[in-house]
Amino acid sequence: MGLFGFGQKKEATPCACNKPSTPAPKEAESSVKVLGGGCAKCNQLEAATVAALEELGMDTTIEHITDFSVIASYGVMTTPALVVDGKVVSYGKVLKQGEVVALLQKARG
Repeated sequence: MGLFGFGQKKEATPCACNKPSTPAPKEAESSVKVLGGGCAKCNQLEAATVAALEELGMDTTIEHITDFSVIASYGVMTTPALVVDGKVVSYGKVLKQGEVVALLQKARG
């Protein structure tokens, strides 16, 4: 007999890290976000993204996020940035319409 149960044999319990992980909550299927403070470059990226979505025939609304604490939560430190379905696909530069089309097709393809 041990003090506070020390020295006693315990049943083996599985470690919490051995449990199957649950997937992170997924954002909406058609989620496209532009991250940036609202400067001219951010607005250019948003316009290119709108044109790319129209070219692809996707009916997706774009959310323009200007709150820097939210932007930082994506791990982005250089704007403008483009987020497709919860994944940052570009940051730090203004993309042309063709580049956005390619990123959208790759992210959703």
